Amino acid sequence: MLDTFVIPLLQIAVLVNALLVTVTFLVLMERKVMGWAQARLGPMRVGPYGILQAIVDPIKLILKEDITPANADRFVFTLAPIMSLVPALVVFSVIPFGPEQPYYIADINVGLLFIISVTSIGVYGIILGGWSSNSKYPLLASLRASAQLISYEIAVVMTLVSVVLTAGTLNMIGIVEAQREAGLWFAFVQPVACVLVFIGGLAETNRLPFDLPEAETELTGGFHTEYSGMRFSLFFLAEYANIIVISAIVALMFFGGWMRPFPNVEALAFLDLIPGWVWFCGKIFFFLYLFVWIRATFPRYRYDQLMAIGWKVLIPIAIGNLVLTGIAKVVL
Repeated sequence: MLDTFVIPLLQIAVLVNALLVTVTFLVLMERKVMGWAQARLGPMRVGPYGILQAIVDPIKLILKEDITPANADRFVFTLAPIMSLVPALVVFSVIPFGPEQPYYIADINVGLLFIISVTSIGVYGIILGGWSSNSKYPLLASLRASAQLISYEIAVVMTLVSVVLTAGTLNMIGIVEAQREAGLWFAFVQPVACVLVFIGGLAETNRLPFDLPEAETELTGGFHTEYSGMRFSLFFLAEYANIIVISAIVALMFFGGWMRPFPNVEALAFLDLIPGWVWFCGKIFFFLYLFVWIRATFPRYRYDQLMAIGWKVLIPIAIGNLVLTGIAKVVL
């Protein structure tokens, strides 16, 4: 009873609360970094250096009036943000923060397949939210989101297959251990795959320069135009939780997860004094910062450019990388 129910429930409670707190401070970090990139300070009024802004923003969203459009499908309108958030949280059940308990909730032999399957469900929330709003801008945004996900999901999945071929397993812990055995992070073995997965992650989380489903200048906010209050905050949480998911996947599959740099080099053994979960969280933070830096730096693509990059550039590169990986696996 203890090992089957109590401990997993405690792990889930700790992880979900840690994620929600991380999202609130991630938003503050994003506002600060974008402020510095634009030669301003960002939030400074609430608390010392504006740090309490991370607490005030969620309270503001919770207390705001939650409005449902008169002609909206009320049930689907409420279900949509839940369908976006829940898959983003469920994925963390198979993401390991270390090689042994209590650093993961579940260790399944098809962990990567589980992650790909569950994260793909999140787009249904965006599609249903846009359709159920009974408004032209959210509907157009939901159509954009579905086409964008299909386009970039193909490239990402085929790229991940090349990593699976390299590691020889779908198990997330097994992929990290394969990097230990190789003596190299897979970012050096599969650099093209690393870049493709990160670019695909930007597109699948609707982040700049691929934020066409939200495009404020064109669609007044996109699929969540008609949302307010708590339901809007669920969409908000889902987006940033997915950013953390992508950062964790890239850190696990290409940068050794919880392992220190060059784990087989004895001269760096003193780095083992730092716990593995700290290394993993540090790598996640690096990619979160990269998400923010890209948003502050790159302009948005036109929609035809976005689709052309997905179908004419990323998918051919992913196919070529997969073929070369298969040949190298057979020959070597």
